[in-house]
Amino acid sequence: MNKFKEKITLNPVMTFIILIFATIVLSGFLNLIGFEATYNKIDVTTGEYTATSESVESLLSLSGVKYIFTSTVSNFTSFTPLSMLIIVLIGIGIMEKSGFIKTTFTILTKYCKRYTITFWLVLISILSSIAGDLGYVIMIPIAALMFSYGRRNPLLGIIAVYAGLTAGSGLSILLTSIDSEMLKYTLVNATNIDMNYALTTMCFIFIMTMAVILTSVIITIITEKITVNNVDKYEFKEERKELRLGKREYRGLIFSITAGAIYLLIFIYNIIPGLPFSGNLLDYTQEFYIDKLFSYDSFFSNGFVFIVTMFFIILGLFYGIGAKTIKNNNDFCEDLTHSLDGTGRTLILILLGSILINIFKKSNIGTVLTVTLTNLLGNSALTGIPLIIALFAISAISTLFLTGSTSKWAIISTTAIPAFMNNSLSPEFAQVIVRFGECMTIGLTPLLAYFTIYIAYLEKYNQQDNPISLFRTLKYQLVYGILIGAVLLALVIGWYLIGIPIGIGGFITT
Repeated sequence: MNKFKEKITLNPVMTFIILIFATIVLSGFLNLIGFEATYNKIDVTTGEYTATSESVESLLSLSGVKYIFTSTVSNFTSFTPLSMLIIVLIGIGIMEKSGFIKTTFTILTKYCKRYTITFWLVLISILSSIAGDLGYVIMIPIAALMFSYGRRNPLLGIIAVYAGLTAGSGLSILLTSIDSEMLKYTLVNATNIDMNYALTTMCFIFIMTMAVILTSVIITIITEKITVNNVDKYEFKEERKELRLGKREYRGLIFSITAGAIYLLIFIYNIIPGLPFSGNLLDYTQEFYIDKLFSYDSFFSNGFVFIVTMFFIILGLFYGIGAKTIKNNNDFCEDLTHSLDGTGRTLILILLGSILINIFKKSNIGTVLTVTLTNLLGNSALTGIPLIIALFAISAISTLFLTGSTSKWAIISTTAIPAFMNNSLSPEFAQVIVRFGECMTIGLTPLLAYFTIYIAYLEKYNQQDNPISLFRTLKYQLVYGILIGAVLLALVIGWYLIGIPIGIGGFITT
């Protein structure tokens, strides 16, 4: 029976190929039957609505095939997860090879309880959304290494951190660049109904803080009570040895911490506006501070991946110098490439993932589906709690097919905000509900660009003869999605019933 199961396990590479062909066929079918939808598109500059029709574009045609062949290479080379992962792995590689990670993580896992390690990894993963998508390429490899050096199953760390990263994409105590972009649509739709309506950058902070805490606790409990029993066992090849810190290790830590602290102070000084010769990494054309940091034209945003990588390199290099694990330039150069060994399969998965995402986006299926679901909300006469649940469900379902938060909110907001304001519910509350709905399902779709990194690392640490199937990786996340969705929905309903502010200047009702 076991041999039979092994034979029918579908390799994730093959699964991606099947999904690619399925998308091509589906786009042709939906185009043939005329699957389309119309909505009012809003211009955030002028506030004017324009009736816009969205239809599915067939890839099962000569023009579709031409697009696939002509765009695949350029799309892959510009695919953000690819470049980010390669650059960050260089920094992680030297930290690991020099011994910095082994020393640091062994100390942390030795003196901290398992629940504590898991909770802080998850919390940091959620909060990393302030830095955009960088958390995916940092936290997944780091979690695997931390669990491994703590003599725990690295698969468990990868799964838990991915749950935190995906949930965190919709949760943020501080306003992220995505929240800021969405807020523009929220405000322009609101002012079309009430021209005096105003919002603050802290209008979500109370409910978001509670959501971050609850989600961190939930993911930790699920990981330690449920997931730990569902993942395959991981056997460590080396016997467990007690780490003994000698003079070299202490000297390495002192060197690395000192050098890292100096680097961080210089970096932090350059993102603080108003001080002498400071703020050099900011985009002063933007209004909000978060946009000055993460706008498309800011040096901070464009160079952040390399800034973090340099920080990792400095930590690893100076630890190696102090601990004498890096003795010459050859050691340093070899350490830089350490984490890039055996990445061939990861590159294949990223290639196929980039093709799937590219052609699905080109087909416009996700956009049409989101418009269709949103129109159902507009044609309904729902009020109160049913309206809240409906908007939450629309956000959760559409996120499976349209992962971009801003593009999704650009569609939903033109219907949701009038529906909410006509029922005396605030537009900022509608935005929170949509963000919470995303948290439930964003980790359950292979259309998320960073899903390929998640599945690649599960495969990297998989010790079984069979590869971990794509559907199995999604199954790991299913329990997280269901429970997180249930808790966040209960949170917004409870907040609605109590009626307290959701933030500074943010309310449930108008």
